[in-house]
Amino acid sequence: MSTRLPDAYFDRLYAGEDDPWRLSTRWYEERKYAITLAMLPGRRYRHAFEPGCSIGTLTELLARRCNRVAAVDVADAALRGADRRLRAAGCRERVDLARASLDEAWPRGPFDLVVLSEVGYYLQADALAAVLDRECARLQPGTTVVAAHWRHPVADYPIGGDAAHRVVARTPGLASLGCYRDRDVVVEVFGLGDGRSVAARERVPGAGP
Repeated sequence: MSTRLPDAYFDRLYAGEDDPWRLSTRWYEERKYAITLAMLPGRRYRHAFEPGCSIGTLTELLARRCNRVAAVDVADAALRGADRRLRAAGCRERVDLARASLDEAWPRGPFDLVVLSEVGYYLQADALAAVLDRECARLQPGTTVVAAHWRHPVADYPIGGDAAHRVVARTPGLASLGCYRDRDVVVEVFGLGDGRSVAARERVPGAGP
């Protein structure tokens, strides 16, 4: 069995329509992005990495919080859609788009934010663990890693959203900073070697060390 869904799976989806998951029109997606961004402990980031960027809906929002974003996807059609969206939004110059998958070597950073939005369950659990162990070891202390995944079962996916989050949570060096979970989605934010809360980082009186 392959360690992840093949690129052709996504090529077929985008061959049928430009936005197969309705990322740009569904309130579910808009709400999920708002939760994800609200949970980030930093007000601004220097350089974010977003694997599986699709047509760039979340990428556009990240570009408002980050000086630069490196966004990758395995589908050429998705990258073309992301390019159009980012140009229309006036932030294309801050985003590096490339064709690549989560389990390949990540782009050279350094990154202070990694966004795993709806991508972890495209890999087998062992493969996801291997890539996170390898790549998170290269991240700088203090890097934020946020994961967001659909919780309902999808027959095509190697693992479910909750299983993907358990793999992320077991990655050496990652400390959970907060988690949102409802029937549909789980969003969890981690700090690499830094488990302090936002208030503690900003030395708000009474927040503790």
